[in-house]
Amino acid sequence: MSNSRYKNAAIDSNLSVDRFGVTNSLKIFLAIQDNKLCQQVKLFLTSQGFDAFDALKATTNSNTSILECIRKIRPYILILESPWCNNIDTLEIALKIREEDKNFPIILVTTRGSEALAISALRAGLNDYFASPLPLQLLNERVNQCITNYRLQLTNIKNQPPPTHYEGDHFIGESALMHKVKSNLQKIAFVDSQVLITGETGTGKELIAKYIHQHSTRKNKPFIAINCAAIPEGLLESELFGYEKGAFTGAHSNYLGKLKLADGGSVFFDEIGDMSSCSQAKILRVIENQEVYPLGGKRSLPLDIRIIAATNCDLENKILKKEFREDLYFRLNVARVRLPPLRERKEDIPCLVEYFLRKYNEHSVTEHPGFSDKAWELLVNYDWPGNIRELKNVLEASYINLDSGRIDIESLSDLIRVPRKQEKLLCAEHELLLSTLNSVHWNKSKAAEKLQWSRMKLYRKIAKYHILDEA
Repeated sequence: MSNSRYKNAAIDSNLSVDRFGVTNSLKIFLAIQDNKLCQQVKLFLTSQGFDAFDALKATTNSNTSILECIRKIRPYILILESPWCNNIDTLEIALKIREEDKNFPIILVTTRGSEALAISALRAGLNDYFASPLPLQLLNERVNQCITNYRLQLTNIKNQPPPTHYEGDHFIGESALMHKVKSNLQKIAFVDSQVLITGETGTGKELIAKYIHQHSTRKNKPFIAINCAAIPEGLLESELFGYEKGAFTGAHSNYLGKLKLADGGSVFFDEIGDMSSCSQAKILRVIENQEVYPLGGKRSLPLDIRIIAATNCDLENKILKKEFREDLYFRLNVARVRLPPLRERKEDIPCLVEYFLRKYNEHSVTEHPGFSDKAWELLVNYDWPGNIRELKNVLEASYINLDSGRIDIESLSDLIRVPRKQEKLLCAEHELLLSTLNSVHWNKSKAAEKLQWSRMKLYRKIAKYHILDEA
C-alpha cells in the first residue's frame, strides 16, 4: 500500500500513499475539546512529523460531522477526548467509526480520568487511554505503533509497489532502522576499513557484506566468503594461506589459498566468533602484515584484501571470557554495522513477503493466492526468531498448502501457529502482573506506572488473564 518511510521506529517521512493510492501526509485527526490539551497534543505530534488536524476547526461539533470529516480527510488515527461535547457520547462516536472500519486506530485522552471510563473504552475497542497529564513520549510510541499496525493491515500484497533494491542481490527494507543501516553502508562502502557486522541468525549478514563489496572500489575484484564454523581447525591454515607442492601428504600441486585468491578484493569471514584462538592469531597477523605464508613456502606473499567479518555472538562478552582476542576485535571493529532483527522492523514484513512471493510465483505453476486476514495478522505479530531466513522458509512452505482459497492460519507452519516459548512467556507475564498488583494493593494506576504500561494495556492484560479484582 505504502512506500512511506518511517520515523521513531515507525515514520521517517511526512508523505505516504493512502488506501486509494493518493499521496498525502500522515494525518492525525484530533477531536479534543479542551483547548489547552488540544494544543499540547497538536504541537507535540507536529514536532514528531505528523500532520494533526483540529476537529474543532474542521467540524460543527456533531457526531455526524466528525464521521464525515474522517471520511474526507482519511486520517490514519483519531485521538478523541472524553467528554467530547455536552450532548455527544464519546464512545458512541468510536463505535460508529468501528462499524465502518473495525481496524481504524482510536486513542482516548481525558482531563478527567477514571477507572470506569478506562473500562468503557476497553469494551468499546479503543486502542489506548491516557489521562492528563499526558505522558507524551508514551503517547508518541502508541501513535506510531497504531499507525504502523494499521498500515500493515491495510496492505494489499498484490498491489504493493516493487520493494527498494540495489544491483545484484535485493536489499529490502523501508523502515527507519533499515534506512539508517543503508545510509551507514553507503558511507562504509567508500572507505577501505575493516568491517564488523553483528546481528542474529537469519538477518542477512552475508548480503550486507556483498553490498559493501559491490559498492566499494574493490567491486571488480573477487569476493570470497569463508564460514569460520565450517572449516576444521586442521585444514584452516592450508585452506586460507595455501601451500606449496609437497608441503604435506596429498599436496600434489601449488595452491594459493582463499586469501590470496581474493587479492585486491574482499574476504568475508562469517561467524568469526566461532574461530579458534589459534586461528584468530593467524588472521590478526595477516591484517597487521598484509602478507601470507603458504605452507611449505620459503617466502611470504604480499596481500591486499579488505576483511569484512560477521558474527551473531556477543564478542565483547567473549573477550571478557578470554574466548576472543581483544586485539583482533579492535582490528575488525573499525566500521560497525548492526543488523536489527525482524521483530524490531515489522514494517518491512509486507515488502519482504511481496518480494519472496513474487520470486516464488515466477517458478511456480500456480500463483500464490495470498493470506487470509487472520493468517496475515499472525505473520505480522510473530516475533520471527529466525528472522528473514525463517520468514522466507515459511512462505516457501505455504506453497505446499496452496488451494483455491487464501492461505489460512491452519496452513501455516506449526512453529508460527504455536510460537516457541510462548506459553512460558505468557506465564511469566501473568505472574508479573499479579505480583505487581499485589505489591501496590491493587491500585491500578500505580500498577500501570510500575509496569510502564498505559492504563488501557493494564486493563487488557487483566481481561486477558481473567484476573479478578481482590479489592
